[in-house]
Amino acid sequence: MLEKIIAEATEYDFKIALEKKKPKSWLKSVSAYANGIGGVLLFGVANDGTVTGLNNAQSDAEIISRLIKERITPLPQFVLSAINENGKFLLVLTVTSGRSTPYYYKADGVMEAYVRVGNETIVAPDYLLNELILKGNNQSYDSLRSDAKKVDYSFNQLEATYRERTGITLEGKDYYSFGLADNGYLTNAGKLLADQHIVYNSRIFCTRWNGLDKGSIFDDALDDKEYEGNLIYLLQSAYDFIKNNSKVRFEKKDEYRVDKPDYSMRAVTEALVNALIHRDYIIMGSEIHIDMYDDRVEIQSPGGMFSGKLIQEYDLDSVGSMRRNPILADLFHRMKYMERRGSGLRKILNETKNLPGYDETMKPEFISTASDFRVILKNVNYDGVHVGVVDGVHDGVHDADEKVLALLVFCEQPRSRAEMTAFMNVGSRAYFVNKYLRALLADGKLAMTIPDKPKSKNQKYIRVK
Repeated sequence: MLEKIIAEATEYDFKIALEKKKPKSWLKSVSAYANGIGGVLLFGVANDGTVTGLNNAQSDAEIISRLIKERITPLPQFVLSAINENGKFLLVLTVTSGRSTPYYYKADGVMEAYVRVGNETIVAPDYLLNELILKGNNQSYDSLRSDAKKVDYSFNQLEATYRERTGITLEGKDYYSFGLADNGYLTNAGKLLADQHIVYNSRIFCTRWNGLDKGSIFDDALDDKEYEGNLIYLLQSAYDFIKNNSKVRFEKKDEYRVDKPDYSMRAVTEALVNALIHRDYIIMGSEIHIDMYDDRVEIQSPGGMFSGKLIQEYDLDSVGSMRRNPILADLFHRMKYMERRGSGLRKILNETKNLPGYDETMKPEFISTASDFRVILKNVNYDGVHVGVVDGVHDGVHDADEKVLALLVFCEQPRSRAEMTAFMNVGSRAYFVNKYLRALLADGKLAMTIPDKPKSKNQKYIRVK
C-alpha cells in the first residue's frame, strides 16, 4: 500500500518522526501543498523510503490535526490516515490543493505562505503570493480594473485585426462585454491591447545567435530586436523575426519541387500565442525571450504552469485548459489565434510532425519551472553542419532560394560587399556577411577577386561557374 501511495502522489515528503517542538518543519509543507497541486506527507518513513514506524501513531495523529487547525490559515482540506506496514504504524497526511489561497503558516510571530519548487518548500516570492491572492479571490490579473481611462487610449490595431480575422467590427460596447474595460476604465487586458505601450512588461527580446549557444550580443548575434507594445504588435513582430531568420530549402522532383522550411510557422504562431496569453505579467521587469540558434528556436515566457505542476509531469495528450489570463485567452480565441480546449501544445506537435523531413528527434520540447515556461522547436533542416541548403547554397528567409540565385546572377560581374548588401536589401552589411556571404564562399558559389588579401578595401566577389 505504501508503494501505491508513493506512485500515485505527484508530490510527497518523508518524515521519519513527527517534529513536535518545531512543527514548522512540516507545517510549511502543508501550506505549500495547499497553495499548489496538493501533496502527501508520510510520517514514520525515512528519507530513503525505509518504513521505521511511529511509537504512538494515535497520539501523533491528534497532534497533527490540532497543529494544522491552529497554525495554518485558512484551514486546508486534508485527510489523515493510519497504515500498518508489516507491523509498523505510519501516518499518511494527504493535503488537497486549495481554492482559498494563499494558505499561511501563522505562528511564532510570523505569517508566511509557502510553495513547492521541485522537491523544496520555500516562502512564496512576491509575484507568486500576488497570484495566489488573485486565485483565492477568484480573480485574474487581466480582469483587474486599472486607473487608465479608456478615452485616453486608442485601439486601432486591435480593431483592424479583429475586423480582418472575424469579419466583424469591434464596437464600443464590446470592450465592456469582452472584459477589456470596466466603468470607463481599462482592465489590465485592455491596457495590454492599447496602441500605446502602457504595460512596461509587455515586451519581447529576440536574438538570432551565430551557432548553437549564446554568446556576446555584440559579437555572436546575427540579428537582435527588442519589441514593446500591445500584444498583437508583439505577436506579429516576433512572428516576422522568426520567419525572417528562418530558411527554406527545397528538394527537386521530376516535375515539381518540395519546399522544406526550417519550422512550421503555424507551430511558431501557437507557441508565441501561448507565451503572450499565458505568461505571468505580475513578475516585474520580466519579458518574453526568443533565442534562435542554428538548430532550434527557444521561446521562454515568465511564469510556470498556472496549476503549479511541471509540464514535464503531464501527458501532453491530456493537458486541460488552464488559463492564467482568461480574458486575453477568450479574445484571442474570438480572433481565431487559439482554441479554448487547451490544444495548443498538441497543435505545435502535430504541425511540426507534418514538416517534410521530420523524425522523432525533431519533436518539440516543453519545459517549465516555478517561474518560467519554455518551448523548444527543432530546426528540421539542421544536419549538424549546414542549415537550410538549397542546391548547396544556404538560403535566407522564406522564398530566399530565388533571392540567392538572383544574387549569384548579379555577381556574374565582380561586386563589392556594399553593392551586394544593397542588392539584397538587408540593411546591415554585417548581417549580410554572416547570413549569406560566408556560406556562399564556403560552398564555393562565390570567390574573392583578391584571395590573398581577404580584407582589402578593393575586394570584390564573383560567381564561380
